[in-house]
Amino acid sequence: MALIKQIRQRTGLAIGVIAGGLILFLLGGDLLSPNSTLLNSNQNIVGEIAGEEISYEEYIASVEEFRAAFQQRTGRAPSEPEMFSVREQAWQALIVEKVFKEEYEKLGLTISDAELVDMVQGKNIVAELRQQLVNPQTGEFDKTQLVSFLQSLETADPTQQAFWAQQEQLFADSRLRIKYDNMLNFSEYTTSVEAKYEYRAANTTADVTHLFVPYYAIADSAVSVSESEMRDYLSKNQSKFRTGTSANLEYVSFSILPSKEDSADVISEMQVLTDELKNTDDDSTFVSRNSESQFPFFSYAPGTELPVGLTSNVEEIEEGATYGPFVTANSSYVTYKITDKYDGAPRMRASHILFSTEGMDEANKAAVRAQAEQVLSDIKGGASFAVSASQYGQDGTAQNGGDLGYFAKADFVEPFANAVFDKNSLGLINDLVETEYGYHIIEVTGMPLTEYTKVAVLELELVASDATRNEAFRNADSFAASSGNRIEFNENAAADGYRVLEATNVDATSRNINNIQNAREVIRWAFTEASEDEVSPVFELDNNYIVASLISKKEEGDAKLEDVRTQVEAQVRNDKKASLIAERLNGKSTLEEMQAEFPEASLNTTPDLKLSASVIPGVGFAPRAIGSVFGLKNSGEMTAPIKEDVGVIVAKLNSLTPAAEIGDYSGFQNQLTQSASQRTSYQVMMALQDLADVKDYRYKFF
Repeated sequence: MALIKQIRQRTGLAIGVIAGGLILFLLGGDLLSPNSTLLNSNQNIVGEIAGEEISYEEYIASVEEFRAAFQQRTGRAPSEPEMFSVREQAWQALIVEKVFKEEYEKLGLTISDAELVDMVQGKNIVAELRQQLVNPQTGEFDKTQLVSFLQSLETADPTQQAFWAQQEQLFADSRLRIKYDNMLNFSEYTTSVEAKYEYRAANTTADVTHLFVPYYAIADSAVSVSESEMRDYLSKNQSKFRTGTSANLEYVSFSILPSKEDSADVISEMQVLTDELKNTDDDSTFVSRNSESQFPFFSYAPGTELPVGLTSNVEEIEEGATYGPFVTANSSYVTYKITDKYDGAPRMRASHILFSTEGMDEANKAAVRAQAEQVLSDIKGGASFAVSASQYGQDGTAQNGGDLGYFAKADFVEPFANAVFDKNSLGLINDLVETEYGYHIIEVTGMPLTEYTKVAVLELELVASDATRNEAFRNADSFAASSGNRIEFNENAAADGYRVLEATNVDATSRNINNIQNAREVIRWAFTEASEDEVSPVFELDNNYIVASLISKKEEGDAKLEDVRTQVEAQVRNDKKASLIAERLNGKSTLEEMQAEFPEASLNTTPDLKLSASVIPGVGFAPRAIGSVFGLKNSGEMTAPIKEDVGVIVAKLNSLTPAAEIGDYSGFQNQLTQSASQRTSYQVMMALQDLADVKDYRYKFF
């Protein structure tokens, strides 16, 4: 509501309402789920962030905001798999609110009223609104719908006004995070010394002969491992074995995939509907009534990819033609009709690098212009446009090499649009282009396209029939009812010929069990209701009915020896084997003599081992051995026996070829900077979460 009056004053178009339910709230779901009884309990804490407990009520309020935003974007309620993403967004938003808010305040990051106005109705409208408000006849963003909606808000009911206030806050929070991430990304800098080292590591090679003695060269029976040795190893290496909340399950799966009969029925129906689509004159009405496609009728603007199901099956499309049915990767059948092909407003493609000057005085603008001119000169001299965009660009396209995709002239401010559409060839525009946002370096990457295509999409999903599902459920229910515990579970499976599968170390927050997706209900049962050896009721998943039995479960914390005994015993045994191998190699002067000591050992030569490598061909991951090789001074020298995870390695340096000196290391410098920039935001996010000691108990509720 903070900006409604400003927006109304800045617009003069007629008042209307955006079709499609931009302001619909969804009630029910999480709020009305069986878990809602927890709201009257003192056990309604879903997590902790920076020492602050997050209640179920606070979390659900955040979920509802993101669920409503999903509804606004798509015009439909999210499915349960999509709700997983909604819940994750809501949880991350709470983390940002609790953790990043203080960081924003320290840095003085804010979103001004003017900036928010620009985001929702100005020249830089946020992508969420642009993607939602598309005119289906033109395939273009329709700003008049947005303006009409915003003007109607002042007289709208309180629910609608509250919804938009929430959307404003989401847009502002998202923009703050972008600003914060950009500050981090653009703070990265690689020195010329680092670039030179990176070049040398990638181009210094060694000719190496290496002996590899695998641990199985010594029999397990030759090495004894005591209980005390394992406990001592675990106490010193807990970081390797620290466990999360996890469970071990057994389960039997009953498939509810469509049968041959189900497929035949859908194909027959598709053939009938395809024939009707060919002959109808009202394509849009027909597919709106009969198609299960999310977008049954759409106009594709020039430069926009047509549906992959069409382009992968048809080379040349013709107006009025009908193509299909085709089978899709999503187990559905689809037919396309090319309703119309017509010429419209031209669209071109370009990339740009923005040097922002917003809010600057003339002196600072001059400094920015000088920097932009230098970068333009570098690009003219052969520097990569995409790399330069990622390094210097100051808008959201920087991480995509500056690419703007195809766009119409009306989509951009006049100086920018004129510069692009006046160029009659591909390539770099020779001069800087100044707009109200700053200085732009522009490269035209696609010449004008004018052909628009209207496509009607007839799609039917292939799903299991009621008869198929009922048969699978009867089998699953009978099996569950006759299995009172794990012993009976396995006995009945063997008797009925069902395959029992095991899922080990299933994380409490996981969505999947092995390759079975969207198995959240089974996992929640295991952690909130089940006791060891208990058998579950029948769970209905996407394509399966599941009956499970809980083997065991463990809580988050330091690993206990009984939980990781196999791994710890193997590590201790390998350490002892490494010592025995080194003892037997001691005193041998050549690699051939060492190989004779262990017939299982392999002796090979790698003529071009790089300093930057971490893997030795034919051996595996061996960073310590590679480091030792490049630490040798003279040809003919050998390393000491080196313990790696895969075995023991001894290497001899045959020759070393240093990297040749080059005059310019800027390419490596830019590459390192870009790589570091891409990692920084994620690493800082993880560090702040770690410092905030984020604890997630949502698995108990969802």
